[in-house]
Amino acid sequence: MEQKFSDLSPSQSGSLLIAAEAGEKFDTGRLGIHWKINGAQTGGRFSVVHHELPPRTLAAPLHRHHREDEYSYVLLGSLGALLGDDVVRAEQGAWVFKPRGQWHTFWNAADTPCGIIEVISPGGFEEYFREMRAIWPNRTKAVPLLQKYELDMDFDSVPRLCARFGLT
Repeated sequence: MEQKFSDLSPSQSGSLLIAAEAGEKFDTGRLGIHWKINGAQTGGRFSVVHHELPPRTLAAPLHRHHREDEYSYVLLGSLGALLGDDVVRAEQGAWVFKPRGQWHTFWNAADTPCGIIEVISPGGFEEYFREMRAIWPNRTKAVPLLQKYELDMDFDSVPRLCARFGLT
């Protein structure tokens, strides 16, 4: 018997079918966040979010995670990333690994939309985006959130990154 799930409902076997439009969404204007798999659904092993980026847009200031590794799979377009001192450009079908402890950022490196799937391990960091949504766009309230998620963020890096890579 075929079942169709319109949300994040587990089947009787514990398996999970996630419909294309299932999950909460939030758009900052430079980074779209679409929650797909929450850490609670994987026993905390990992979480998955879908990010969309407009053309030539920086996703985030230079930052580093102390607890999580991130794996970005390029679904659509071209993803640029600064990983420590290395600059990479990943095209559709490529993966970018951003290990914990490494300063990094990423952006849409083309004049067309970019979409990525972000696998975050361990799970739990997807909640940062939910909490950020609640204070957006008031950056002055970000310090407790950054501390809670053990995330260092260099807000002053944005103008340099935009100038260096031709971004907004």
